[in-house]
Amino acid sequence: MKRGLIIVAVVLAAAGASADWVYEGRWGSGGSGNGEFKAPYGISAAPRGRVYVADTGNNRVQYFTPTGSFVGKWGAEGSGGLDRPSGIGVSRNGYVYVADTYHDRVGCFTAAGSLLGMWGSRGYGDGEFRRPWGVLAVGDDVYVVDNLNHRVQYFTALGSFRGKWGSMGSGDGEFTNPHNVAVAANGNIYVVDTVNNRVQYFTANGSFLGKWGGGGSRDGEFYFPGGVGIDSRGYVYVADTYNHRVQYFTPTGSFLGKWGTRGTGNGQFMYPWDIAVAPGGDRIYVVSMFLCRVQYFKWVNVDLEPVSLGRVKAVFK
Repeated sequence: MKRGLIIVAVVLAAAGASADWVYEGRWGSGGSGNGEFKAPYGISAAPRGRVYVADTGNNRVQYFTPTGSFVGKWGAEGSGGLDRPSGIGVSRNGYVYVADTYHDRVGCFTAAGSLLGMWGSRGYGDGEFRRPWGVLAVGDDVYVVDNLNHRVQYFTALGSFRGKWGSMGSGDGEFTNPHNVAVAANGNIYVVDTVNNRVQYFTANGSFLGKWGGGGSRDGEFYFPGGVGIDSRGYVYVADTYNHRVQYFTPTGSFLGKWGTRGTGNGQFMYPWDIAVAPGGDRIYVVSMFLCRVQYFKWVNVDLEPVSLGRVKAVFK
């Protein structure tokens, strides 16, 4: 290993950053123009490279190149458009699913925003929602985090109800205002149980497998986490929203590393709400609702163990 890489890693560790992930770029600012945002909540990286952002306060979806050049948008407030869209997911065939949160429904769109179908209405029954939030497309299934009903429901690609799990509480398999969802390569489903300050994971049909977290600011603890993503290595990334950082873990919740502090500079966050991992696993996108921007980070894969509070292992040759 080169001595320069060791020095860089030590500096990152001292700043509370991960030596594995480094800042690469950003885009966005407050406003309603192309490439501007108002309280954006959701983000998803598509298989073909586009990045979709739920521009919640502007009642629309915008999509970009992998480095943030504006490509297009759709949506408008009202019964025929979107009202506070919050979650967004892209299937392997390119369909874009949007949690139309204040309309209590989910929309399915083409990659360019043409409507293919809508389903859902306000209620407590199967296929009904109370503030749907996170959306995840897995193969032929679509998972929806039903926030105020404290559950996850899943559907066929065009909205036929298939199953559900969860109820309000803090026990295993229970939720209090869950917000987002991700899938691992083995099919396990990870859910951010936001008010309970933890992550829970399940089989594809909702059988409880495990959990981790707890309220606080130490490694492995969360303060109102908002988003979750999984890379090709199986690492689980959590947007630790009110701690203004990202943490990442093994598939069973062992702490690996973290980056970010509160602030407006490069690599800093103010309420990072959602996270998306590029299909190749070498780039991560983080959307900050307060700063109205997206930042992206790249995997450097230097010869270091995961960094925690300045602990660095360097290998000299």
